Amino acid sequence: MTATREFDIVLYGATGFAGKLTAEYLARAGGNARIALAGRSADRLLAIRETLGESAQSWQVLTADASSPSTLDAMAARTQVVITTVGPYSRYGLPLVAACAAAGTDYADLTGEPPFVRDSIDLYHKQAQDTGARIVHACGFDSIPSDLTVYALYRRAREDGSGELVNTHFVVRAFSGGISGGTIASGVEVFDAVSRDAHVRRQFADPYTLSPDRGAEPELGAQPDLRRRRGGQIAPELTGLWTAGFMMAPTNTRIVRRSNALQDWAYGRRFRYSEHMSLGSSAVAPVTSAVMNGVGNAVSALGSRYFRLLPRRLVERALPKPGTGPSDAVRERGFYKAETYTTTTSGARYVATMAQRGDPGYKATSVLLGESGLALAMDRDALSEVRGVLTPAAAMGDALLARFPAAEVPLETARLMHR
Repeated sequence: MTATREFDIVLYGATGFAGKLTAEYLARAGGNARIALAGRSADRLLAIRETLGESAQSWQVLTADASSPSTLDAMAARTQVVITTVGPYSRYGLPLVAACAAAGTDYADLTGEPPFVRDSIDLYHKQAQDTGARIVHACGFDSIPSDLTVYALYRRAREDGSGELVNTHFVVRAFSGGISGGTIASGVEVFDAVSRDAHVRRQFADPYTLSPDRGAEPELGAQPDLRRRRGGQIAPELTGLWTAGFMMAPTNTRIVRRSNALQDWAYGRRFRYSEHMSLGSSAVAPVTSAVMNGVGNAVSALGSRYFRLLPRRLVERALPKPGTGPSDAVRERGFYKAETYTTTTSGARYVATMAQRGDPGYKATSVLLGESGLALAMDRDALSEVRGVLTPAAAMGDALLARFPAAEVPLETARLMHR
């Protein structure tokens, strides 16, 4: 990447719901970063800028549109980093990935669409390596809590000399918030893609579908995305709880496994990873767990084969639109807490705990995306040397862990008693 760029960060999609929240966060936390806002309408961008306070009034606005690749090329050439909230990414994302890979410009997005990430890898990983670009997918609630808690556990076990990670489980212990219109739109795109193409469907079923070298991955048996388990099967500390598979596991698990491979399988060759949601210990928890997991697996199985048969206009009418979201009060009331448990090859046990205040899909995500952009732009000495199509942990794990405390994102690790 050339040393002189006009901007440190361009936020593309700043007039959308997630984009505006990210712009608000950057206006508070951006410090001396040179920031510009980009989108299709200069007038709307200027109106957004007016709401951001004094620190943002010097930010430039740039017009760019996914339907006009030359405008994306021009935008990418002017900045060190592009962060984008323009989804669904399967529909709108690849032209911007192409522009950033060609320009040697770092990139971060909020995608939760494995087929899009696979296309990005296949089409642009080599070019991004050659130009020095870091194309970093899944920098929001999908999939930073998953990816960074595992990375923190790996660092802790390495520092302790406790061996490699083996059985590792991400557990959402508390969650309050809605699902964004953008997240739902991404899910629609995934189901549409896998139901139309048997090759994509086979890829989606593979736990290592995002691996940089599928043939080098270990064969560890079945690794289902949505699995019902008693808490005590995950860790003694969860005895008495019931869990169901976490709804975002199909994306998050593949991102985490790609992180391991991109770091030369540093987590371990026997690393197994799964995701769960705690449903409590009440008398109805076992039934709730069975129902939720059964419905989740049924929706996944049926949607991956037959979603294409549904009238697309009817589906889009029935679901929240991308760019929409809840009120300020609802976003402020949201929160999440996640715990990731691991056992190492020496038998040592650890837990990493990560939490945020604010709706996970909106406020918390805007913080995570904003900090990802700032890490890529301002903490370049702390970034990994690896280039290409990356994951948050593989690209900027150390930089994000260093940034989280000031961003009020606690992430702590602790050693646990042996079983």
